[in-house]
Amino acid sequence: MMLGQNEDSEQLALIKQKYGFDKSVSTQYFYYINDLSPISFHSKNTKDYTFLREGKYTAAKLFSVGNTTVVLKYPYLRESFTKQGKKVSQVLSETLPNTFVLAVSAIFIAIVLGVLLGIVSALYKDRWLDKAIQIFSTFGMSIPSFFSAILFAWFFGFVLHEYTHLEMTGSLYELDDFGEAMHIKWKNLILPAVVLGSRPLAVVIQLMRNSLLEVFNQDYIRTARAKGLSEFQIIKKHAVKNALNPVVTAISGWFASMLAGAVFVEYIFGWNGLGKEIVNALNTLDLPVIMGSVLIIALLFIIINIFVDVIYVWLDPKVKLE
Repeated sequence: MMLGQNEDSEQLALIKQKYGFDKSVSTQYFYYINDLSPISFHSKNTKDYTFLREGKYTAAKLFSVGNTTVVLKYPYLRESFTKQGKKVSQVLSETLPNTFVLAVSAIFIAIVLGVLLGIVSALYKDRWLDKAIQIFSTFGMSIPSFFSAILFAWFFGFVLHEYTHLEMTGSLYELDDFGEAMHIKWKNLILPAVVLGSRPLAVVIQLMRNSLLEVFNQDYIRTARAKGLSEFQIIKKHAVKNALNPVVTAISGWFASMLAGAVFVEYIFGWNGLGKEIVNALNTLDLPVIMGSVLIIALLFIIINIFVDVIYVWLDPKVKLE
């Protein structure tokens, strides 16, 4: 694929040598781990894959042992197969911020509306307002994101375009009418953020409602009411904070999943993020981009889960950070 019509046995041999494909699978695996590791081992043989090529990455040499040099460097995710030698780290740096903006916007919608609607649903338990919110929540959890994305794009971006002025497709940065400069188009964020946030919104509503109803039956809530505190003060100072634990757990998982699971939404709306890049890489068998994306997503999962554990300390005094 990289050679195209210029493929011949000599060129093919050079490509295999450049990427280490002429080695055994176990050796190739070692090479990949060596590229990822901040402390890595490199050969002084110019024909070896692990030869410290200039421009490949900036490295600080630590020491040498015989024909091997040990260096300190940033993790190297290799180069894209289809983007003319473009580094995977560069591809990710161009797409991940767009996905992050989309995920943060979607999770903000889910948290704000979900907590508010969950509180309202708990306060009006078994009344018509509670039932209406529950129906809305059920629809939000039942409709797949790829279907709702198509539906929203068609209805708000095509049928009601004259009134909403929203486009069916578009990314955060787009060229102006003269094709000279990139400008931020915030309106392109609205539809994909709403679609991506609809499912976590439904989950937050259910969790907040059930958790709040459970908290309302606790002894300290009855004590607060006996002391004459208003319902607003009880909800604000005592109930909501203690009811947020399961919500925070769900949100952490959803936020991490959004960075990986925005694939359909980004692809349908033409949002130039990590999800769309993964689909393109799968279609073209651009393996370094796929592997780099998976590693970044896994790293984000770990970081977010650690961050959530720290938040628990603030939410629940009974949890100690040790």
